[in-house]
Amino acid sequence: MIAKILIGLAVLLAGLAVVISMRPDDFRVSRSATMQATPQAIFEQVNDLRKGQDWSPWVKLDPTCKYTFEGPPAGVGSSVQWSGNNDVGEGKQTIVESRPGERVGMKLEFIRPFAGTNDVEFSFKPEGTGTLVTWTMSGKNNFMSKAVGLVMDCDKMCGDFFVQGLASLKSIVEVAPKA
Repeated sequence: MIAKILIGLAVLLAGLAVVISMRPDDFRVSRSATMQATPQAIFEQVNDLRKGQDWSPWVKLDPTCKYTFEGPPAGVGSSVQWSGNNDVGEGKQTIVESRPGERVGMKLEFIRPFAGTNDVEFSFKPEGTGTLVTWTMSGKNNFMSKAVGLVMDCDKMCGDFFVQGLASLKSIVEVAPKA
């Protein structure tokens, strides 16, 4: 009887491993918002990681998180390291591409709760009287990420944070200049 249970359990685990391994190797999360501001004005907020403290949705999750900024104040080579609670974890974000008014590319390295490296991109495209801002994160799914994806909708979870961040960014860049 125990042998049958163990065989059944082994078959179940093997089947689960096959299902997990067949999930996509790559992921991409992307959200967009139109803002009534110039591409350059929005670029300046994103290209300076210190300014990101004003609109990043993760900053609100851990007010005691420790941030360390390195490199130039903005643009390529500028980086921020953080270490916080379980909601924000620990990692480093570095600007690797900076095209004024068009695009900011970043390398995002997570240390905890899960190690991983992803690419982040903000693009700015004129649209009517405003700018379409698109925030995208892409990367590779390891076995653990694929397994977590069976029970959690990572696109929705990350996407919801992107929507919050874009709304906060919009509230900053759409503020009328002071006389």
